[in-house]
Amino acid sequence: MIPISVCIIGKNEEKHIEKCLEPLTHYPFEIVYVDTGSTDRTKELAAKYTDKIYDFEWIGDFSAARNYSLSKASHNYVLVLDCDEYLIELDLDELSKAIETHPRGSVGSIMRKSFADTQYGKNYSEERIDRLFHKRNFHYIYLIHEQVADIRTNYTDYERYDIPLVVDHVGYIGTDDEKRIKAERNNALLFKEIERDPTEPYFYFQVAQSYNLIGDYENAYIYYKKAFELPLILDNLWVHVMANNFINVMVQTGRADEALALYTPVYNDYAHSQQFLCSMGALYLNQTPPQPLKAMMEFVKALQCTPESESEDYSGMALFSMGFANELLGNLPAAASFLMKSAEKGYPLALEKLEDLKRNMEEQG
Repeated sequence: MIPISVCIIGKNEEKHIEKCLEPLTHYPFEIVYVDTGSTDRTKELAAKYTDKIYDFEWIGDFSAARNYSLSKASHNYVLVLDCDEYLIELDLDELSKAIETHPRGSVGSIMRKSFADTQYGKNYSEERIDRLFHKRNFHYIYLIHEQVADIRTNYTDYERYDIPLVVDHVGYIGTDDEKRIKAERNNALLFKEIERDPTEPYFYFQVAQSYNLIGDYENAYIYYKKAFELPLILDNLWVHVMANNFINVMVQTGRADEALALYTPVYNDYAHSQQFLCSMGALYLNQTPPQPLKAMMEFVKALQCTPESESEDYSGMALFSMGFANELLGNLPAAASFLMKSAEKGYPLALEKLEDLKRNMEEQG
């Protein structure tokens, strides 16, 4: 087993820190925790799981804190986690194989399952995040929403590979005030980044993300649009995330027609992505009037599309949406069938929706 240090930074995370650290103790990892000014019991609780605890004076720069944690790691390979990320799956043998079969100049990405409270209930999404690398080759850049970058060039374009590690992310769950405060804090740093480099679309994207997560869809729309007006490198994973989120925000703000006009000319640029095809299907469902047949065509394409990796399979989402489309068409048995298939794929909202549909079918006789 290649030695690995797990590096974590945090502040006032007493409600998360034990759930984060305890699962890590079941593996042969060094755990490094860097505290940026906690006034609660975070450090006291962290001390139950590691003696590698360090203080770092907060200077409004997440990358500076991250890089300080890397400097305290005893091992060259580092795995970076957040306090609100809980390890739920890990195959050590496959992890070792993945590291050994990829060069030191590449970065391993974990699977993160994010949960968020929205006005429509709990939301769930999956994404790949770059988190494992050789600290002599990489470090972090940007004040917030920090990115792994080549330590010599600061480029974020490098070879990536999947590692068999999955975490639950609960950072977007909380009261409206907690989420609003977090968004305001994040955006204050992002506006500094925009002032420093107004031509970088990534910063506008992250501002839009902050507004999106607190339900301020008008401001989210403004900043997604600004990001799209700048040159984009379509190979960047976050560009595809932004494409999907921008569609959804335009739907939320009553701009479904605008979204269709914007994405139809560039459809082929994104059509290899299951997630994008699902978003396009959702866009047709939100037209006035809804167009469930056109939506179904997009969901069928999504099911025929090869996932970028086994862990980024959106077929459960496509099947769930096909259930909703069939419900709109009045074909409730077909809707129930698709929801059952979605549930079998593990899509978290399918069973709840299926129960609601069954009740409706019983009421209709």
